[in-house]
Amino acid sequence: MKRKNRKQRQRRQAILVVIVVALIGMIWSIYEQFSPSVSAELKVALFPKTAVPQEISKRYKIVIDPGHGGKDPGAEGVSGNHERAYTLALSQKVFDLLQQEPMFEAYMTRTDDTFVDLEDRNQFANDLDVDALVSIHGNTYADPDVSGTETYYYADDSIPFAREVHEHLVEATGFRDRGVRKESWKVLTGSNNLAILLEVGFLTNPSDEMEMLSESHQDRTAQGIVEGIKDYFTDREDWKGVRDTTENS
Repeated sequence: MKRKNRKQRQRRQAILVVIVVALIGMIWSIYEQFSPSVSAELKVALFPKTAVPQEISKRYKIVIDPGHGGKDPGAEGVSGNHERAYTLALSQKVFDLLQQEPMFEAYMTRTDDTFVDLEDRNQFANDLDVDALVSIHGNTYADPDVSGTETYYYADDSIPFAREVHEHLVEATGFRDRGVRKESWKVLTGSNNLAILLEVGFLTNPSDEMEMLSESHQDRTAQGIVEGIKDYFTDREDWKGVRDTTENS
């Protein structure tokens, strides 16, 4: 008798689980059907992880600029490898990851070991009217003990973008955080839109360089850069969704 009662309870519990799952499915279907008419604030309150936005309002154009190239080798690392090869390898990984994100259109200023004038890099990005330019570099210094990650900007409106990407970059590299700084380099001053320059690490530092030249570290670094870019533009979409809903209510 006890065994029979236990089986009955288990059967009732299974039926209850099915009913609860079905109810959740119905509620979600209703939410999806009427979500355009629900306020952005209410969506955030009810579904904080997926609320705003449900759809991307535009595709953001991002130009990835591998520093140096061709006759301009850039910094020479401890191992004798040059910056131009490192920046191209990392930039290609960033580009490939961005291509997988529906919210982005990704471009590169160079795709092989060729020299591209700084003016042409800026012109390429400006002609596309990109939303952001990200120039990728490896750092150098006379003292081999100097190490760490730096991010540079020029225009004040690039500061939030620089900080967002830098935060993710530092976490991904695991290098010392050397901060976000302002600098009037041409690739930054010649941009019509958001522009930042990433000094991922010091190729002249043995520890930094060893990590930077490894495939796994480049994969993590590329992922960190893309996450920073994505988080910045996703936040813009979130704010736009709340603002537009408020204005139209």
